[in-house]
Amino acid sequence: MKKIGLIVKEVSESRIKESIKQSGSFLIVKYSGVSSPDMCNLRMALRAVDADMFVVRNTIARRAVKDFGGDQLLALVDGPCGFVFFKDEPVAASKVLFGFAKDHDKLKLEGGLLKDKILNTKDIEGMAKLPSKEMLHAQVVMTLKSPIVSIVGVLKGNLRKLVWCMSEIKKKKEDQPK
Repeated sequence: MKKIGLIVKEVSESRIKESIKQSGSFLIVKYSGVSSPDMCNLRMALRAVDADMFVVRNTIARRAVKDFGGDQLLALVDGPCGFVFFKDEPVAASKVLFGFAKDHDKLKLEGGLLKDKILNTKDIEGMAKLPSKEMLHAQVVMTLKSPIVSIVGVLKGNLRKLVWCMSEIKKKKEDQPK
């Protein structure tokens, strides 16, 4: 019969591997010195953007991450660290983490994995400064809409000039003696 500690380690490792397979991406943060209530607030903020933070022992984390990112990710797993898994949008999760790290200098953004690319701290900060997905969609729509609006304006201008020209001709004909 297996010991309970071994079962917990196996379950934790399988949960990390499964989360990585599902999302294909994660971020690693170091939380040493962050109070428990602050960690709860961080987890609630992450859940609000459809992300989840998972804390596990380093040995388990190294075994789970070894297959996905190699030595570069293994170097990030040192000391008390947590994994932040997100479903769709990495920008929202990185914004939450970056904002929290500004207020709590004990939280350190270490890096992570975004699909096949290994991220460092500057990459996460860059993602946090990007506009949201909705804002990017709006910018694309406005970019696509702009030429159409310009063409409509040009065509309206030509029609306006034609109507003005016709009204001037009408006025001149009315002003001429018969």
